[in-house]
Amino acid sequence: MKAVILAAGKGTRLKPLTDDKPKALVEVAGRPLLEHVFEQLAEVGISEFVVVVGHRREQITERYGGEFEGTPITYVHQEEQLGLAHALLRAEPHVDDDFALMLGDNIFRANLGDVVERQRRGDVDAAFLVEEVPLDEAGRYGVCRTTADGEIVEVVEKPDDPPSNTVMTGFYTFSPAVFDACRLVRPSDRGEYELPDTIGLLLESGRTIEATLMDGWRVDVGYPEDRDRAERRLRAEAESAVTGGEPTTD
Repeated sequence: MKAVILAAGKGTRLKPLTDDKPKALVEVAGRPLLEHVFEQLAEVGISEFVVVVGHRREQITERYGGEFEGTPITYVHQEEQLGLAHALLRAEPHVDDDFALMLGDNIFRANLGDVVERQRRGDVDAAFLVEEVPLDEAGRYGVCRTTADGEIVEVVEKPDDPPSNTVMTGFYTFSPAVFDACRLVRPSDRGEYELPDTIGLLLESGRTIEATLMDGWRVDVGYPEDRDRAERRLRAEAESAVTGGEPTTD
């Protein structure tokens, strides 16, 4: 299975860390975000990385070239940052089967492999890694409404009145049917082609999407303080591996 990695962003909220580099190359624990993503995906058996690049893309392509530790890399250029669905559609010529999608600004230590295996078993059109957050925080995310057996029936982006406390995390698997939905999406109020709108079209057309509850942790590195939080988590994990104790978290 291939993985599409969305890494075209400027990272304006991460300034000054992005003053001289694209968001994907911001370092966390001494290594670029994108490198953490590569490693996480390689661990679950991804066979090729399709990396969507944009802002200062040459820094990424020159740094990693055509492979990362033996896994081939294909680069796709998103000329304008017009939303995640727009970015995903740029990768379509390089994807011909079920694939994973990962946002390039997330660090996971979680059960990504469970989502990949669910897609590989068939009978679903997509599978999402989700997590449960306090209900008063759910409105900051894409919120999922699910059935008792874990099937996603609705996704609402940053709602004022969240229908649940189950939110998307930034790791997904899809069948190629998602590309047809990407082509049908209309621009949002902010002029972007949004991934939640694409997911809504899949659900409206009768496609089946299942949720896998996250076992572990993740940090969405959107602000400098998120980078610091991710470093603390990684440091605690490394220390616990040495001492044999449980990592402490904030």
